[in-house]
Amino acid sequence: MNKDWVLTQESFDALLAWLDPDRTEAGKKYEETRRRLVKIFVCRGCGEPEDLADECINRVVKKLRDIEDTFTGDPALYFYGVAHKVHLEYLRRRPIPSCPPPIAATEDIEKEYACLETCMHRLPQENRALVLGYYQEERRAKIDHRKQLAERLGIGLNALRIRAHRIRAVLQECVQTCVQEATA
Repeated sequence: MNKDWVLTQESFDALLAWLDPDRTEAGKKYEETRRRLVKIFVCRGCGEPEDLADECINRVVKKLRDIEDTFTGDPALYFYGVAHKVHLEYLRRRPIPSCPPPIAATEDIEKEYACLETCMHRLPQENRALVLGYYQEERRAKIDHRKQLAERLGIGLNALRIRAHRIRAVLQECVQTCVQEATA
């Protein structure tokens, strides 16, 4: 995107008019679309979901004159298409994480498992139960199990995914630290 381009009040008003003729409804649709864009980027593990959502909105606003007369259907769908492209660009910009060296000996594997057990016991009981439940089953059974887990916790599936992701990140960091300390 052109870094010199700036969202103006006039272009923002045009966006709202495209979303809905009623300004109040347009504002609601804008907020809902932005919230969903942020959610998309959070679920995809992006580090700056709000910035990426704003990038999508800016791109749509910039392209609005070209599409407003010809686009039919729900404008939110256009935003989601742009979000897909922005996500692909984000993935290309992101540095590729280096893979850890392959584990050579059974002793190293045993250290990792011991560290994982230690780190699992450090988690609060609720988090430990959630992460163990989240990674159970396979294929369709996994999907059904996660739905039941979300219902039992009284949260949505996306909230469950986010919680599991955060717990897993804590576990990974703990295990890495533990293995480094064990080999030092």
